[in-house]
Amino acid sequence: MHSVSIHIVDDDRDIREGLAWLFDSRGYHAATWESGPLFLEEATQRQRAWGTAVVLMDIRMEPLSGLSTFERLVQMGCPWPVLFLTGHGDVGMAVAAVKSGAWDFLEKPFQDNMLVDRVEQALAATTAQKLASERDIALREALAGLSQREREVLDELLCGHYNKTIADHLGITQRTVEFHRANIFSKLGVRSAIELAHQLGRLQTAAPISSSTGDT
Repeated sequence: MHSVSIHIVDDDRDIREGLAWLFDSRGYHAATWESGPLFLEEATQRQRAWGTAVVLMDIRMEPLSGLSTFERLVQMGCPWPVLFLTGHGDVGMAVAAVKSGAWDFLEKPFQDNMLVDRVEQALAATTAQKLASERDIALREALAGLSQREREVLDELLCGHYNKTIADHLGITQRTVEFHRANIFSKLGVRSAIELAHQLGRLQTAAPISSSTGDT
């Protein structure tokens, strides 16, 4: 069984129940909501621990439209991808919603397999994004834990300098540079200077890590 939830938000009972049956039959946990406000109440309770989920939402609902519900989710910082279900006349609104950050939209009537495929694509993308975010947080924490001398050596490594050059620049021995280099690689979880540069490049560090001239 899948641990993720599929939240189905639609004011049409037949559609809600049909979609819930579809995803339950595929091993997902489907939760249904008959209105935007009711779903937002649930989302509010999840703010401290969002977990993994996908939202299927009708774009036209009462008393709160799908678009307004989506806007409030965005304001709450909800990470769940939202896939709008729309009629032919509402495609323009759905396109605007996608430009504002919604995952996708699907025009009714749609094929069940196509809908499940879109949901699974959304899950794969959001899972990959979550893992990348967790890696970035861990890397930032590791960077913050470097000593001042390690930060200086790191700055030199990112400039592509060899150990001997780094030693000359910092006024320390080459063996000391090798010691700090090994510590940096260990703390940051990398095996080479190239991997280190790639990892830090992903963080889009705009300013170089500061250096100082003190010895260890």
